[in-house]
Amino acid sequence: MSTRSLLPATTPVSRTLARDLPQHIGEPTLLQGWLHHTRQLKAVDFLLLRDRSGIAQVVIEDPETRATIAALPHEAVLEVTGDVIASAQAPNGIEIHDPGIVVLSQPDAEPPVELFRPEMNAQLATRLDHAAVSLRHPERARAQVLLAAALRGFRETLTALDFIEISTPKLLETAPEGGANVFEVDYFGRPAYLAQSPQLYKQIMVGALERVFEVAPAFRAEPHDTTRHLSQFLSLDAEMGFIRDHRDVMTVVREAVAGMTAAMSAAHPGVVDLPDVPERIPDIHFAAALDMVGTALGQDLCDEPDLAPEHERWLGEWSKRELGSDWLFVTGYPMRKRPFYTHPEPGDARWSNSFDLLFRGVEIVTGGQRLHRYGDYVAALDLRKMEQDPFEGYLEAFRHGMPPHGGFALGVERLVRQICGAGNVREVTLFPRDRSRLAP
Repeated sequence: MSTRSLLPATTPVSRTLARDLPQHIGEPTLLQGWLHHTRQLKAVDFLLLRDRSGIAQVVIEDPETRATIAALPHEAVLEVTGDVIASAQAPNGIEIHDPGIVVLSQPDAEPPVELFRPEMNAQLATRLDHAAVSLRHPERARAQVLLAAALRGFRETLTALDFIEISTPKLLETAPEGGANVFEVDYFGRPAYLAQSPQLYKQIMVGALERVFEVAPAFRAEPHDTTRHLSQFLSLDAEMGFIRDHRDVMTVVREAVAGMTAAMSAAHPGVVDLPDVPERIPDIHFAAALDMVGTALGQDLCDEPDLAPEHERWLGEWSKRELGSDWLFVTGYPMRKRPFYTHPEPGDARWSNSFDLLFRGVEIVTGGQRLHRYGDYVAALDLRKMEQDPFEGYLEAFRHGMPPHGGFALGVERLVRQICGAGNVREVTLFPRDRSRLAP
């Protein structure tokens, strides 16, 4: 196989990424990446070389080189030098001609999934079992690029709004929401729990910093095996002080998702279906939403404390059709469904000053106004027959003056799943953890 250099040895060629080739037409270049696929014709082969930025087409005419490449499995790691040529028939209008190719690493076998196909045809379980390879597929890789961009947009937006990033413990003495769906662990001979959320800590920090946010894993031992639930997920949390009510929090949520979608659009312009975020996201009260959904679906929902997935889907379709929005806030969920720290709706304590944000019919954000007076917390814990002692470190903040405050939590994998059109949140999650999966 030819390994000749296209430039004198004293003039090194720096690596070029596939996406940058249009800037180097007529120049010699050096590419490095994986053998994505080859197409073998009578007189010429086309080698598709994949790197982190995309795929480049290499034209191979030399018989010896053709024979060597034909014997290589997919995913061989290659270094290619050649001339960058404009070609209207080539993918992206660029080809590499007269190549010199060096094999940097040769696989032992063909990969367990076909990465060169536009969509992997392997079952989801197979893809997850072989994540070390399947995550190389361009669609899977693109989801992670979008997720990284979403995190960057979240951080940049909240930082611009004078929020401070914090990092809170994930091993807790008690469950923040007082529920049963927690993972218990042995902590030096006594029980501890993996954090369902940073809720108690981010509220405490409002008393010190006023506006805080965190990007961190959260853990929920929910007995669900659905397309939208994971036992470990990435939670984007924020909390802010000196609010009037939950609508101030909703305003910040709108800014956050707008910043996240803008960052994702910049990371992959024109590649994915990125939605507009209206200047004011429409909202509907839970009671009105339940009545409307029940009427439309012919169901008696008058005593329901929450929206089922089919109800959220219907509301998402209604919002898009009637309001022209992929986004819809549902406000005022029943107090009996919300955690003990939730502030009731003034004038009608059946409802809460809380909200969910639906995106294309799936809940991606939950938030609201919190209680801020110590006496209200004592009464709320009493009402739910919850012991006060495990929360003493948390309640101390309210004994010493806390402003009206509120916050939200956003499930970023759900957001990316909806944008990518994936059927399952596991498809956009690195190494997902659920009821049955602890590996790889």
